[in-house]
Amino acid sequence: MDMVCEKNSDVEFDFENDPITTRIEDGWVKAEGTTLGADCGIGMAAALAVLLDQTVAHGPIECLFTVDEETGLTGAFELGEGMLKGKYLINLDSEDEGEIFIGCAGGIDTIATFHATMEPSPKNYAFFRVDVSDLLGGHSGDDIDKGRANSNKLLARFLYNACDTFQTALAVMDGGNLRNAIPREAYAIVGVPAEAKEDFKERFIEFGEMMKEEFRHTEPRMRFSVADAETPTVVMTNDDMCALLITLVGLPNGVLAMSFAVPGLVETSTNLASVKFKSEEQSIVITTSQRSSVESAKLYAAQTIESVFYLAGCDVEHSDGYPGWAPNPDSELLTTTVECYRKLFATEPKVRAIHAGLECGLFLEKYPHLEMVSFGPTLRGVHSPDERLEIGTVDKFWRLLVELLKVLK
Repeated sequence: MDMVCEKNSDVEFDFENDPITTRIEDGWVKAEGTTLGADCGIGMAAALAVLLDQTVAHGPIECLFTVDEETGLTGAFELGEGMLKGKYLINLDSEDEGEIFIGCAGGIDTIATFHATMEPSPKNYAFFRVDVSDLLGGHSGDDIDKGRANSNKLLARFLYNACDTFQTALAVMDGGNLRNAIPREAYAIVGVPAEAKEDFKERFIEFGEMMKEEFRHTEPRMRFSVADAETPTVVMTNDDMCALLITLVGLPNGVLAMSFAVPGLVETSTNLASVKFKSEEQSIVITTSQRSSVESAKLYAAQTIESVFYLAGCDVEHSDGYPGWAPNPDSELLTTTVECYRKLFATEPKVRAIHAGLECGLFLEKYPHLEMVSFGPTLRGVHSPDERLEIGTVDKFWRLLVELLKVLK
């Protein structure tokens, strides 16, 4: 229903058929080399438990499950008028116990198709596979301000620099998978004149050491590797290779603006999510994702990305996008939720907005009378194989939900 299917490159796993392998470690539930699915499996489990548990006190209740939230919000877009009767909507798709969310960013994807001309591989060239891997990655909204490296940007930086030093030939570049995940891995098949072989390998390792120093506070496991590769049949023409690398280096990535309305909240960001070579079509598809809590800023961010692509002669398209959820600090539901939390745990919860996208903006478009809050147990590393759920926070999440339903009754 709502799972980002990410795995480490060295893990053999079929998300269509294989069961997630889990383990408990230091109070957390984790998966073996894949995403866990607690985002938002734990929220759906809680909703189903409310329906099944006869001891939970509540008034008339509806549970809403929407398909494809992570791949286009299909279910939320198809939600029709008159399908829901409730006045209050409790969203269970949050990742920080002790925090109640009352707003989120809207988003839009910008996808470019770069048409490449290929030519026979040059003679007397040595080819390599260069890899950037073991980055932390994470959620392209909630983790975008944590200073993590983007594998696509790192690899493009190196190849851009290599063009100035070597007569490089590029056969393949591939990095990232999903629009809403910060890319953790990228690789390229690249060639240089045979006499420059050792120099090229040294330069790549040196670049890796430089990047490890640059990101020493945020990327503890960053890895750069280079290995000999077979000579490919074709490579990009030099002009097209240069145009592609200039585009990837020139694309903005990361936080674009912080909010002045909510201190500490990212207002606008962009993520260079994936670069995929389509050899049959002789094209490269580049996927980016823009987010903002301000609708006009979201559209401007998409235009900024679009402009860079147009300069490179790309075909560009945008997704339909989805709206943000404007905070309503005077909501009766918010007041009640805060009081319930205070009563249960004798402490004050944090009330905040989030830069990640929630479906609440779409719900509000179709049901403008709704009052909404969002809360959940503590999850970390979502949208990456580091995803984990803190067991000790699940009981508090459940108790808050049960208490809130009782009071609303």
